[in-house]
Parts: sequence; C-alpha cells; structure tokens
Amino acid sequence: AALSTYDGFDDPENPVPVVQIGERLHVSELYHGPTRAFKDTALQPFGVVLSGLAQARDEHYLIMAATSGDTGPAALDTFRNKPNIKVACLYPDGGTSDVQRLQMVTEDAANLKVIGIHGNFDDAQAALKGLLGSERFCTTLVEKHTQLSAANSVNFGRIIFQLIYHLHSYLELVRQGHIELGEKVYLVVPSGNFGNALGGYYAWRMGLPVEKIVIASNANNVLTDLIHTGVYDLRQRKLIGTSSPAMDILKSSNVERVLFHLFGAERTRELMRELDEEQHYQLSGDELQAMQSLFCADFCSDDEGKAYIKEYFEQGYLMDPHTATCMKAHASCCDQPLHAIVYSTAEWTKFSPTIANALTGERDAHDIDALKTIARLANTEIPARIGELFSKPITQTTLVDKEDIEKEVLAFI
Repeated sequence: AALSTYDGFDDPENPVPVVQIGERLHVSELYHGPTRAFKDTALQPFGVVLSGLAQARDEHYLIMAATSGDTGPAALDTFRNKPNIKVACLYPDGGTSDVQRLQMVTEDAANLKVIGIHGNFDDAQAALKGLLGSERFCTTLVEKHTQLSAANSVNFGRIIFQLIYHLHSYLELVRQGHIELGEKVYLVVPSGNFGNALGGYYAWRMGLPVEKIVIASNANNVLTDLIHTGVYDLRQRKLIGTSSPAMDILKSSNVERVLFHLFGAERTRELMRELDEEQHYQLSGDELQAMQSLFCADFCSDDEGKAYIKEYFEQGYLMDPHTATCMKAHASCCDQPLHAIVYSTAEWTKFSPTIANALTGERDAHDIDALKTIARLANTEIPARIGELFSKPITQTTLVDKEDIEKEVLAFI
C-alpha cells in the first residue's frame, strides 16, 4: 500500500533521487512526481490516505488549497476523481508560471474547483485561513455533511509527509558513501512559507544530525531579515514579483510553529498578534540567538539566480530558479567543511522562460518556445505531461475578487 502512493513518480522505487553536483554539495530532487514539483512528495500519500479513510468511514471532505504555484496542481492531481473528496483551489491570477496555471485550469474532474483571485498568494492564504476559521462557513459544511480539511501546510499532516524526505536524503548520502551515520550536514531550503524548512526542523528535533538549516529567499527577503535581525516587519514592504514565484510570500505562516517550539504558546500568541495588528514584531536578544542557533539565511536576486543557473548548466546540471537561490545561500552560510543537501523543489519545465533566458540571453514569447529551447540545449525531452498541457482545453475559468471566494466555494459543494 505504501508503494502505491509513489506509483505516479518517475521511479516508484526511488521517488526522490539525491545527486552530487559539487565536492560536498548534493541536490535532493523532489520534483519527480506527476506535477513536477515537491508538493507531490507530501500530497500523493496524503491523497491516498485521506480518501481511503473517508471511504472507510463513509465521510465526505472538502479540501481547501491556496497556492503560489505548486500546492494547487499537486492537490488537484492527488484527489482527481477520488470518491468522497472535493477540492477547492485558490490561486493568484498572474502570480504563477504559465505551466502551473495550465496544470490547474485544464483539470476537468467534477470533484475539482479552481478559483483564480484578484490578488497575490498572501491574499489567497489569508482567504483560506479565514474560511478554515469561519464558524458560519464550517456550520454550512456540517449541514451539507461535509468535513473541512486543507492541502496547505496549515494542515500538519502535510508537514509530517514532508519531514520524510529530509530523513531519506540524509540516509541517501550515507548509502552513497559520502558521509557516515551521525555526521552533521547542512539542509539548504528555498523558502517562502517555511513549511519545507519546518519539516527539516522537526527531523532535526527527532535526531537527524544537522549543523544548520539554511533558508534561501528571493527579493521578498523577510525571512532573511528575521534571521539576521530578529525583526519581522511588513510595514514598508510590498510583495515583489520574481522569477521564483513560489517564494513570493511575505507572511510565512509556518514561522509561527518554530516560534511556538522555541518560546512557548503565550509568547507566540503575543508575537502573532503584533504582526496582525501592527504589521511587525521584534524578538529579544536571547530569542534571536535561539533562532540563529538553528537557522542561517540569505537571499538571491533574479539576476544572481540566472547566473547560477547558467554556471551549473555549463557544469552539466540543469536547475530551476528556486533551486538557484540555494546556491547563493549555500556559498554564504555553509562555513564548515560539511556536506550540504539542497532541496530542489521544481523541475526546469515549470519555469522555462527564466531558465531559457539565463542560458541564451534571449526572451521566448511563450512557455512552449522556452521549453523547446531548453530541451534542445540540454539534449533532453519535454515530459509528456507538461507538453500536452498546451493543447488541453481550459475548463476552469472562475476568476473572482477575494470577497466572493466563500460564495463560489459553497456554490461548488
């Protein structure tokens, strides 16, 4: 039964390959699942387990998802045509790559609803949390004999599944003979909402030998500021659209869980209230020291990221823009002679215009042209599931203001 959760991966026996790209630098490739991004590693087993439980218990679930590009396609794929499950997926219109958008809006299963919203991912996530916490909304679902769950990392079940690949990647380095069991490593994570880093933190707490978790950000570098200064400040910030859009997030919801484990419920509630009401909070000197004992951080501009993409391609490794942000953080944060595991969260196919531009200096007008350019340069094939998206009919056309999301979801169920 466990193996069936990874049947849709390139190699079900080895769903997450770990590849060496430098002397002590390794990439954990989390994108070999059906939607070519890391959320498959958590949501494929999550879908099998939850739909199996729902059928066994004769229960019905509405799964809510808000996406910056990866969670949505992965949630829709894992629950497609699953009995007793419906999925409503929110995405920011214009805030995902073309391939990510096509993966969602071409879904035609009757139990799936995709809702584009006028706004950014923070708006989508706020709407999701608002519905999860709405007594009126939950009461309406109960009347319709439907229970509510979430595919986002607000659902702790997803974090549990994400924890597994941190353990797997470490053990792969042991199996490959790069390290001995017990030797410390760096975990280098491209981070927007902090869920991937949180999984690594829990693995560390459970005994995984970790030197530090390195947080790589893009120009939306609120996490870098937090870890460097202890200040989380949204007052002067506007979300910047970057070439690593899955990390275009300012309100990283999983930071709250780390604060809870380090400083307790009362202090965490106080900090979160300050962030909600005053748009900023500041850790004390001791609290900052505790954060810095666990995490190191740096951020990478779009131009720096493209330079890393080109540099590593010339060395024989093709990476996406999110993975590229990790190269800078690895260079600046990993100051001990230890092996480092970089988590590659998306295949090159998801962000082809940026990669093609990094490799050629040219700008392709359409994603399909960029995909062909990279396939030619890398002497590889465009995966069939990506190539076919461009000829599939658009079936999900809903686009609303965030105030109308609840009405759309209730109409769907």
